[in-house]
Amino acid sequence: MTVPYDLLLENCNVATMTGDAPYGAIEDAAIGISGSRITFVGPRKEAGTAKERIDLKRRWVAPGLIDCHTHIVYGGDRANEFELRLKGATYEEIAKAGGGIVSTVKATRAASEDELVASAAKRVKPLLNEGVTVLEIKSGYGLDLDTERRMLKAARAIGRKLPVTVRTTCLAAHALPPEYKDRADAYIDLVCNEITPALAKEGLVDAVDVFCEKIAFSPEQTRRVFDVAKQLGIPVKLHAEQLSDLNGAALAAEYGALSAEHLEWANDAGIAAMGRSGTVAVLLPGAFYALRETRLPPIESFRKHGVAMALATDSNPGSSPALSLLLMLSMACTFFRFTPEEALRGITVNAAKALGLQASHGTIEAGKAADLAVFDIGRPAELAYWIGGNPTAAVLRAGRWSKPLCN
Repeated sequence: MTVPYDLLLENCNVATMTGDAPYGAIEDAAIGISGSRITFVGPRKEAGTAKERIDLKRRWVAPGLIDCHTHIVYGGDRANEFELRLKGATYEEIAKAGGGIVSTVKATRAASEDELVASAAKRVKPLLNEGVTVLEIKSGYGLDLDTERRMLKAARAIGRKLPVTVRTTCLAAHALPPEYKDRADAYIDLVCNEITPALAKEGLVDAVDVFCEKIAFSPEQTRRVFDVAKQLGIPVKLHAEQLSDLNGAALAAEYGALSAEHLEWANDAGIAAMGRSGTVAVLLPGAFYALRETRLPPIESFRKHGVAMALATDSNPGSSPALSLLLMLSMACTFFRFTPEEALRGITVNAAKALGLQASHGTIEAGKAADLAVFDIGRPAELAYWIGGNPTAAVLRAGRWSKPLCN
């Protein structure tokens, strides 16, 4: 006897993001859900019985969207630096003058955990309203054990209070705190010997990241942090090649990193190494736009070497105060010459891989999490076509409506 689905979504078109067909599309389809999992996806005529059936009236359904690179928990803002950049100051000049990341560190250290949760929740909600069901949140504005812990606890709290799966990344090696001025190696000692092990022991860390850049930390210092993460059994990610080429892409690949992120200056050899290691390239058009960068990420090289490309908001107070993941699709197509399908893959299947969640998220297929975004569109390319607006009609996370359908 066939057990009925708890919920059957029918009379819809589905972008499964699987197989060889564009978008893995199935038209006139149905999706069966039992508990928190997808148990059927296919032609509507092949669907079984269900306790509840909902007619989606030919809307398109995509996997729940994944924002795989954010810094969305922090104190204060940096609107003043936005004005300075408009007057001609560069990212590096602002950082060297005590602005940039270090200015947010001051505000974040002064904020309580409840204040961090409340301010971050306001920024997260617009993302969820667009169909985001998985969110990566990095630390890195504490730069001491107590504040890094408070940031990661706030990130975990977001996952409890809001309908979103949160993956936390310890980015203690984000910048040099003022009290360690000219003592970068000593600060890396703190990151390696105290901060990372303590936070890992407390269960607050899903991945470890480093900002490997000439205004941050060297490849040698990055290796020290990665070696500690490896000893702790924690996967790594890398802020690499945003402002210069330090062979960060190759370094990320050497350590089997889940992802390398930014990558405007990545060289072909490093990209080839990423292709061999399966490291995902996370590209961040919001930062490219906000910083008015002119050097494009080497998209053709990523394609040539078979590197999966993900997209994310990089939502942060300084270089990408972005609160729309759908807008990143338009930016990626316009700035980086992504195809609309590549863009949607970048916030679904490839974003899941960048977080190590490819077994449970990122595509619509039996056995995966019932995370779904329902869109009032005529074809999937519209998600990248429109500049602004929100066509999200409903959102299902873990089999429950986080944004109910209003017919």
